[in-house]
Amino acid sequence: KRVEHARMHAKHRGHEAMHAEMVLILIATLVVAQLLLVQWKQRHPRSYNMVTLFQMWVVPLYFTVKLHWWRFLVIWILFSAVTAFVTFRATRKPLVQTTPRLVYKWFLLIYKISYATGIVGYMAVMFTLFGLNLLFKIKPEDAMDFGISLLFYGLYYGVLERDFAEMCADYMASTIGRCSASTSSASVAGASWERSRRVPTAKRR
Repeated sequence: KRVEHARMHAKHRGHEAMHAEMVLILIATLVVAQLLLVQWKQRHPRSYNMVTLFQMWVVPLYFTVKLHWWRFLVIWILFSAVTAFVTFRATRKPLVQTTPRLVYKWFLLIYKISYATGIVGYMAVMFTLFGLNLLFKIKPEDAMDFGISLLFYGLYYGVLERDFAEMCADYMASTIGRCSASTSSASVAGASWERSRRVPTAKRR
């Protein structure tokens, strides 16, 4: 046994240094990646928000299909379909007059549902921790799973709704700003044209 133990040590000699180097490389990579992300967010906030929003929206779909979470998949499809329609309306030019109200109502509804879902999930978790689920003859595992699921739904769709609402608001603000700028320039041009017409008439008089 001693011979085998010595052989094992001789075989794995130097692995501790290699593991330490791997840990240092991992830490350095994480620090550099964080710095790059901060610089990206500061210099190009719009592309940063778009990429992070797309990842947060699409990545859970892979785990949902892989783990067969069909309830989450159905809710995700419904949310994505309506949000895609609202986002499409918000990015159109020229902007329809009813679009801002549609965007406001939809994301306000999602905010209220997400907030209420998160509160109910938090209360379910706290009731389970205090053992109040036993009054209703509910198993602690089932009560905790119910509370954590509601917390996840509330947080996930709440954050997703906030990012989509900000994106739609930015697009609508830019569209409205361009329309107002073009309208003001057109009015200035019209006023200058009217003045140019009136000046010769005044000279003739």
